[in-house]
Amino acid sequence: MNKLDKKRRAQVVAALVEGASVNSVVRMTGVSKPTILKLLADLGTACAKYQDEKLHSLPCKRVQADEIWSFCFAKDKNLSEEMKGKFGFGSVWTWTAICADSKLMISWLVGERSVPYAVKFIDDLASRLAHRVQLTTDGHKAYLRAVEGAFGADVDYAILEKIYAAPPQEGVTTRYSPAQCCGTKTHRITGNPDSGHISTSYAERMNLQIRMGMRRFTRLTNAHSKKVENHRHALALYFMYYNFARIHSTLRVTPAMQAGVSNHVWSLEEIVGLLG
Repeated sequence: MNKLDKKRRAQVVAALVEGASVNSVVRMTGVSKPTILKLLADLGTACAKYQDEKLHSLPCKRVQADEIWSFCFAKDKNLSEEMKGKFGFGSVWTWTAICADSKLMISWLVGERSVPYAVKFIDDLASRLAHRVQLTTDGHKAYLRAVEGAFGADVDYAILEKIYAAPPQEGVTTRYSPAQCCGTKTHRITGNPDSGHISTSYAERMNLQIRMGMRRFTRLTNAHSKKVENHRHALALYFMYYNFARIHSTLRVTPAMQAGVSNHVWSLEEIVGLLG
């Protein structure tokens, strides 16, 4: 990686954040796979650190949270007995929180879909907000304990529960897509959330964008992360690009500019410059 100049690094990053696989980037740029993976690890670490420092005291008013599934190394059914139950092998969830107004990706966490990870995720989200917000999540029960612990009564919190034609069964997954959603129910949990803004639409749209923007999230293919560490690095890099360098089609500025975190559109060379 030391032999790559900033322009070459930016070319690699551009391919990665636009949904190309690592092997595809090798073929397109001629850069070796170990070099690309080292760049991903180093730059992903730098991007995570930068956003951790900058995304604080955010003036968000409405926040939506959700989780997106992926897997590392192999799917659950293909794991050996010694790997089953070990984090980083099989199903991995990414918790995300997005500002409904600025579209800023405020916080994310790679982990399990469990109460301890929900608590860690919501605690981090709460620490980044400047004011009381309206928060909407799906019906995952882990959020109830996590939100109460992080916000107490200082939040307007509601749950949006989807109603399916054939409700999903515990431990059973469908092959291609979930059952048809035929309606929703809203539940006011804490405070006085505005019913007109009880929604997870932006968070769900962000999930789609993640799947389109990172090859390792693509469904119905063999694309996946072999190591959970690289999974985290790829997310940090992608969210850095999304927050600071990609102009939102509706806002006409980047989410970071809309949220007052940045005063200009970042170039890929600037992102690469975080390596020092």
